Amino acid sequence: MSVAELKERHMAAAETVNSLKERLKQKRLLLLDTDVARYARSQGQTRVSFGLTDLVCCRTLQGHTGKVYSMDWTPEKNRIVSASQDGRLIVWNALTSQKTHAIKLPCAWVMTCAFSPSGQSVACGGLDSMCSIFNLNSQTDKDGNLPVSRVLSGHKGYVSSCQYVPDEDTHLITASGDQTCVLWDITTGLRTSVFGGEFQSGHTADVLSVSINGSNSRMFISGSCDSTARLWDTRVASRAVRTFHGHEGDVNTVKFFPDGHRFGSGSDDGTCRLFDIRTGHQLQEYNQQHDDNEAPHVTSIAFSTSGRLLFAGYTNGDCYVWDTLLAEVVLNLGKLQNSHDSRISCLGLSADGSALCTGSWDSNLKIWAFGGHRRVH
Repeated sequence: MSVAELKERHMAAAETVNSLKERLKQKRLLLLDTDVARYARSQGQTRVSFGLTDLVCCRTLQGHTGKVYSMDWTPEKNRIVSASQDGRLIVWNALTSQKTHAIKLPCAWVMTCAFSPSGQSVACGGLDSMCSIFNLNSQTDKDGNLPVSRVLSGHKGYVSSCQYVPDEDTHLITASGDQTCVLWDITTGLRTSVFGGEFQSGHTADVLSVSINGSNSRMFISGSCDSTARLWDTRVASRAVRTFHGHEGDVNTVKFFPDGHRFGSGSDDGTCRLFDIRTGHQLQEYNQQHDDNEAPHVTSIAFSTSGRLLFAGYTNGDCYVWDTLLAEVVLNLGKLQNSHDSRISCLGLSADGSALCTGSWDSNLKIWAFGGHRRVH
């Protein structure tokens, strides 16, 4: 068979695949006869009201000299760890803005960080394809640096995301550019399970984000450059429980809804979406129209403790607060006083829901708290 014939057959196959994708998309739209917002309005629900002083920037954490890529809160709410292009992890006291640890990393190209449930350790990963664990109680070396207490190596691509299994300092899950997720036993440094890879139900492109179900820690969601999110059960690594379609760009971020039955996602297509893990259906799309038709990418999301609010960071510096029930933006932190000067790269809510932290390419982190009697619901 000649090269020309092969090209012709490839083009025909690609055309068939695209046609089938479009038919599947139209079929899904027909099945989605309503969404959360339309139903809520039909029941007389009104949107959450916000004033410009209801959510205010109360602290700016300055100390990084490069873009902030990732952040995480401790379960006891008053400490934050951040990872930056400057090759350092910084642990902050969120109440005083003081730095308790500044950890120089063996590999400066860090992409993700996470606190352990006990708050005694932090993990990070990046372009070195490894996940490094630091015990915050360890003695520093002669140069004043905190030594690595454990290295988890085995990925064949960059580590894009990591999260400890809730209530366990001994296990964490990583996502990687090698198209897999891995469950690690930190005590031994060995892989317990690999999700994806050679298995047909795995992702077909880089995995960018993971979120573990707080109600059932055996279940986790992954988001990928293949425009899908997938649900996994740690007891069955050989296949994904369910695959979620709908996005038309890289899925940069995924986060479980507080009840554990739903999850949110954010994508390069400029939208956030809400999915039901039991049915696989998309429940709602959160999409703010822009005049130039070039929607900024969604980089990070978080839900309020009740799930009524969705916080979403964007590449243009906006940080929308969405009413999840009515799919309306109730506030844009990017337009408030003391907002970031560059893209929002990461964000997260404190364990008690009383404060939001955002990280940015402007090298700063900001803590936002509700003014007056208002709290994050």
